[in-house]
Order: sequence, then structure tokens, then C-alpha cells
Amino acid sequence: MHEAGALMTLSKVTKRYATVVALDEVDLSFNEGITGLLGENGAGKSTMIKILLGLFPPTSGSARVLGEDVTRNPLIRSRLGYMPEHDCLPVEAPAAEFLCHMAEVNGLPTTRARMRAADTLRHVGLFEARHRPMGTYSTGMKQRVKLAQALVHDPDIVLLDEPAAGLDPAGRDEMLDLVSRTYREFGITVVFSSHLMSDVERTCDRITILEGGRVARSGKVAEYTAETRTFFIEVDGNRERFLSALKARGVSVAVGQGGVAVRGVDEDLCDLVRDALVEAEAPLRRMAPRRRDLTELFTGAAGDRADEGGA
Repeated sequence: MHEAGALMTLSKVTKRYATVVALDEVDLSFNEGITGLLGENGAGKSTMIKILLGLFPPTSGSARVLGEDVTRNPLIRSRLGYMPEHDCLPVEAPAAEFLCHMAEVNGLPTTRARMRAADTLRHVGLFEARHRPMGTYSTGMKQRVKLAQALVHDPDIVLLDEPAAGLDPAGRDEMLDLVSRTYREFGITVVFSSHLMSDVERTCDRITILEGGRVARSGKVAEYTAETRTFFIEVDGNRERFLSALKARGVSVAVGQGGVAVRGVDEDLCDLVRDALVEAEAPLRRMAPRRRDLTELFTGAAGDRADEGGA
């Protein structure tokens, strides 16, 4: 099912390369905000982005962007920005010249293109280096130029393929901050692919996890990382009586070294634990909520393991 107000939709999209199925019957929608496409290499992330851009036609199914079928109306691409994963910059050209050219390619008149190029380079922190040949840039600077060329024509949506690839921790932080600011300050919807859960958790409002060309999970990041009704409990005595009292109340219990992980079936878990502690006369040492981790979602193990360390 597609969500109301979706800016982009994929309907039963399949993409085959000879005998390889890159995407398999994908139904998905993208709304305003920042959405992360999470998946291992070969999961179908880049193929999905290129289909949304109209660069690859789907083998079957359809893709719509801002209400238009991308295979029938390629002009809709002018309202999109694209940051490719691989290095593709002309090394001898200065960044200012390159961005002005990209703005003109997307329909801006020359004077406006020059202004947009300067403003966008200032946004990504490259204004002082704008007249240097891009072949002299560091990896981080090149990644920021690639982001800038995706933004220079003021698109409605930008599609970023591994924007933090090859960056050191400081460069990754700067890039993720730029991605976040692109939506928060300018209202440009962002879809970006990554194989790193931490990038998605830190930056995105929504997440779609691809596995083997299929959508494994999709939803709001907050829903997946919220505190679950799972707690890790340590007591200073009468642990066996405490366990028996919990089980008598229908609480799911997993025993670990030094403590107990409990799950409730309703919203009264804390009350059930309190009553069990009183009945067992078990002094409470520690009770900590456990959070889901996006790493667990990626491996399909969310919520299935007891966490002895708490949150």
C-alpha cells in the first residue's frame, strides 16, 4: 500500500539484468523528509535510485515521481537532484565553473546559475576553494561538490547514493550534517542510500531496508529504535522466587548472568514487575529499559534476544 501524499512511488517494480533480479516486486512510497535506504552491497539500492531518476526502465511495474511516470515524462528529472556514489568530477575544472554549468544544464539562465553556484558552494563549505581545480580537492571536498551539484538547481527531491562513502569520521559527520540541513533548512526531501546503520539512525526520519531486491522493512526510524517493553532487572536476593512470581503473572522471562530480561504482553509491565518484587521480597538493584538497535533490524533479530546489559 502507498501512503497518502507520497512524492515518489514504486508499484510492483521488478528489474532484471539477464538472470540477475536486482529488484523483485517492490511496492514502496517516499514522503517528505529524509528517508534512508539501508542494505548490503547488491541489495538493490542503486538500482532503485536510478529507476526513480528515469535512468533505468523497470522490467515490469511502474515508478512515479511527483505524480508523473518517469519513463513517460523524462522532464520530471529536472525537479530531482542526484549525487552518484563514484567519483565523476572533471578534475581540471574549478568547482564554481562546474556548478554553474550544471545549473545551466538544468535550465537556469547564466546569471542565475552563477548566483546559485556561489550560494550552493557556500552551503557545502567550499566557497573559499571555488576557483581551484577539483583535481586538487580532498575526498571530502569532492563529496561535497557532488552534493552541491545535486542541489544547485534547487530541486524538490535529492537522491544521494552513499554520500559519506570514503570519508573519515570527521568528514562523515560533516556530510551527514549537510544532508540533514538540506531538508531542515531548505525543505528539499532527501533519499539516501547507505550500508551503515549509524548513518541512517542519526540522519533519517524514515528507513527502508532492502534485502535481496525486496523490501524487508519500512517505517519511521523512531518506531524501530524506540524503547521496547523489555527491561533488564537485577535483584539483591530471592531471585528464584522473583522469577516464579513473574511467570505466574504471565511475564516473558529470559535469565542471564547477573540478571533477568523481561517482556510484558500489555502496558502494565512495570506494575507486574513491582508486584512480583513485593511478593518475592526481592530487593531491586537495577531496572533498565532496552532499546532496539537498527543493527538488529538489519540482521532480522530485533527483539528476539535478551540484552543482559540494559540500555
